Amino acid sequence: MERNCFMFAKIMHAAGIFLAAVLASIVIINAAVVLSTMSRIVPNDRAQEGADYILVLGASVIDNAYPSHMLEDRILTAVELYEQGAADKIIMSGDHRADDYNEPQVMCDYAVACGVPREDIVLDHRGISTYDSMYRMAEFAPNSRVIIVTQRYHLFRSIYIARAMKLDAVGVSASLRDYSKPMEDQFRESLARVKDFIAVILRPESADIKNI
Repeated sequence: MERNCFMFAKIMHAAGIFLAAVLASIVIINAAVVLSTMSRIVPNDRAQEGADYILVLGASVIDNAYPSHMLEDRILTAVELYEQGAADKIIMSGDHRADDYNEPQVMCDYAVACGVPREDIVLDHRGISTYDSMYRMAEFAPNSRVIIVTQRYHLFRSIYIARAMKLDAVGVSASLRDYSKPMEDQFRESLARVKDFIAVILRPESADIKNI
């Protein structure tokens, strides 16, 4: 019995050390991603004019016809940047893995309805993840100057990946309103930063990189 208790205590101790190491790694990686990119987040009126592209990251759409609130704010922010001359091309990068779910097309249609000429919009139908969007952007236009548009909490990771891909990237926040689950979004984002921190090191290839 004493031997079993001793072994159980050792296992629990080792598990505690492992858990502490994992939590410490999450905190350190998140701090590294945020601190290394926060100076690259700029207000709309300070976004670099003469950028090559405004890159809008996809989010959920409703009935394959309307953008969610988060996505609508990203599109509206991109349209404002386009109208002020920050760049003359917008890339809509999102998920189109199914025929009845097409984020880039919904994004494009909304921007056109806001007055952006269709010929100034490029669609990336395989922007399934943030990493995919940045990987494909770097393949499509290497070393280009890019303004990334998404919500502020998402910008740190987006810019981090983009700069690792040798893009000259800044970010403009599309946080125009309060969203329903801010704490849940922040928690998921903290884990996603760890995932993409590792992805940037391993550099897996994105699918169909030329299909943009």
